[in-house]
Amino acid sequence: MKLNFKYIIAAGLLVCMAGCDDKLETFEVVGSTAAPVAIAPSTVSSQALPGQINLSWEPVEGAYEYLKIKYYDPLQKKEIYLVASNGTSELLIDNTRARFGDYSFFFQTFNAANQGSAVTEIKAASGAAPAVYTEVSRTKVNLTVEQLSCNYPDASEGIFKYLIDGDTGSSSFFHTNWHSPQAPLPHYIQIDFNEEHENFAFEYYTRDTSNSDGYPTSAELQISNDGTNWETVSALSGLPAVRKTRYATEFMMPGKKFKHFRFNVTTSSQSKNYFHIGEIVFYDAKVDIYDPETVSLD
Repeated sequence: MKLNFKYIIAAGLLVCMAGCDDKLETFEVVGSTAAPVAIAPSTVSSQALPGQINLSWEPVEGAYEYLKIKYYDPLQKKEIYLVASNGTSELLIDNTRARFGDYSFFFQTFNAANQGSAVTEIKAASGAAPAVYTEVSRTKVNLTVEQLSCNYPDASEGIFKYLIDGDTGSSSFFHTNWHSPQAPLPHYIQIDFNEEHENFAFEYYTRDTSNSDGYPTSAELQISNDGTNWETVSALSGLPAVRKTRYATEFMMPGKKFKHFRFNVTTSSQSKNYFHIGEIVFYDAKVDIYDPETVSLD
């Protein structure tokens, strides 16, 4: 098989690409007119990357002046032509798909007189192109006091109704135990749902207070289906340590359903053994998924 190209490239050219050979420019080549040496299949390797194929090979100095590579792109439904100088040793092929299986790449070397070597065929597969997730909407889940619990609520200020009353004023807040004896963090607020949830987002407001201690500074979002075995979905850090501030997470996709949720505070401002918070909100998130590996190609 011979690749029918009608152009010449300079030896210093790195890489160029075009959709078909008759659209490529003509360049002057200065170099050897000795018969070009074909690329040995054993010297070519490939790496499957997400939505990409990385091809690499061992160029031999003086064996050829430039190299042409052809492959068929199932997405564009046409052949793609690539050109590389003798000094080039790898090419990254973008926008590929694992769904198409092996791609066939045809390597052919050329001398300065544009005489081509035998064609070397290399097969290589792509890694799966990553899916794109887009949040469409989020719906607030109405919570009741009976659904809330805490491992160390303060005896006087651990008032659960203030977490869900819609009031972020100075008198409406929840505090974990700050009286003696204190228990070290983590302290958590737990929600026990009456139904299953999956994709979600969490939001809270810091307490409206002039105190600088006790604001959550890092926390874990945890889920459980039985209330006993817990899994951390996300670890949050750098949380706001200032009064009456809203903090909202991005949407979370744990890949499983759950009926129990924890906002598990692991550190608080000034390294206190407690935290306080003004309000919490839990949302169901509707997420649109675009998967390049399964979407219709028509």
